[in-house]
Amino acid sequence: MKNRILIVEDDPEVARLIQMTLRSADYKYGIARNGNKTLQFIPIFQPDVLLLDLMLPDMDGMDIIKQIRAANNNIPIIVISARDEDADKVQALDLGADDYLTKPFSIDELLARIRVSLRRTNIIYNNGKTNINNYCNGELTINFDSQTVKVNQNEIHLTPIEYKVLIILAGNTSRVLTHRYLLKEVWGTESVEDTSSLRVTIATLRKKIEVNTQNQYIKTHIGVGYQMVQLDS
Repeated sequence: MKNRILIVEDDPEVARLIQMTLRSADYKYGIARNGNKTLQFIPIFQPDVLLLDLMLPDMDGMDIIKQIRAANNNIPIIVISARDEDADKVQALDLGADDYLTKPFSIDELLARIRVSLRRTNIIYNNGKTNINNYCNGELTINFDSQTVKVNQNEIHLTPIEYKVLIILAGNTSRVLTHRYLLKEVWGTESVEDTSSLRVTIATLRKKIEVNTQNQYIKTHIGVGYQMVQLDS
């Protein structure tokens, strides 16, 4: 079955570009030009990915993200917006968006972001790479029962905080997690004024899991947060 993409965009030129891009990649797509139509269309079309503009004529895209997540709908949401301030990116990601692409964007980058979101969906639903006891990404493996971490078959010794950060990143592979989200999940605080502990933990974690491999697992999004990269098989 073809993957279904819902385009939420009121600019005809941008919508046309996205439609041509999806058609060339053999995706099935639908389009909604405002927020109300989007919320009505989602349960009918059941998209695999939502491409969401924030500046819509009847509703702010942030409110759409809120309503989708409030309904416990885990559809991957890729924000596509001309709003390129870090504050907008952080707010969208904190509300539950999976990714944020700023306009103007390249066709190749858009398709890459969609592929990443679809791979993350496969991970969530335990399609091949992950099961309830184990996580595997490139040369990195985590056994949740024994709480052991290996890279290229070599066991890596992590502190409890490093392990907690790692499993949160792994559980959200390909999704950008904001500083606020990680601080709340790991340290129980949402104050973005105190990111020094997070930065140090990420730095030491990188050194440990990337020491015996050429792979880069953790990607930094400056001013926003961090992301576990999904490596190709």
